[in-house]
Amino acid sequence: MRVVSLVPSLTELTWELAPETLAGRTKFCTEPPEMAAAVPAFGGTKDPDVTAIAALRPDLVIANREENRREDVAALEAAGLRVLVTVIDSVEEALAAIRAIGAEVGNPGRADALAAEVEAALADAAPGEGPRVFVPIWRRPLLGLGGGTYGSSLLEACGAVNVLRERERYPEVTLEEVRALRPDLVLLPDEPYHFREEHCAEFAEAAPARLVDGKLLWWYGPRMPGSIRALRTLLAEAAAWR
Repeated sequence: MRVVSLVPSLTELTWELAPETLAGRTKFCTEPPEMAAAVPAFGGTKDPDVTAIAALRPDLVIANREENRREDVAALEAAGLRVLVTVIDSVEEALAAIRAIGAEVGNPGRADALAAEVEAALADAAPGEGPRVFVPIWRRPLLGLGGGTYGSSLLEACGAVNVLRERERYPEVTLEEVRALRPDLVLLPDEPYHFREEHCAEFAEAAPARLVDGKLLWWYGPRMPGSIRALRTLLAEAAAWR
């Protein structure tokens, strides 16, 4: 079995489940470092080297509807390759993808164990009317994390209320709109936009702002149990501020 993964978090997942199957990745698939040192890269997530991937003749290419372009998937399929296009807009879909990829690479037992770890971490969370959270994903224009996304689903599964839960996936907003939504906490991730310490002051008029590793919010796969625990800690601190 030879697999090429075009999604950083799913590359990490494939390496976790069956490292011997991973034959290719993108240049953005850099975790864990030992994987990046051992597996060749074939372009980026939005511009994979379709010709080189096709020449490799992998048994499976793993892609994602949001991360990768439809035309690249079509070109890979036209070259005769089988492409698994994941759709991960919720925690439930992330769990399904873990199990599906585990089955594909021949290690369903480890995939089931990982999914069980995620479910156990979630069982300790308290979904409901917890701290109200705003997450910007871009600065200019100001775009926020809306509903129908994995990040929003994860936050709410951990007990937060996403103040943009009723909006489209990544709506453009103003700081005045954010302030009117009365968030208790602003989480500033380092991806896709790299928010830094100096940006915390920009959001202070809306709510206390906290820098956060973007992988906690966006990376589904083996990081999920740890991400859930880390987010619960952040949310518990925000709840104490209210």
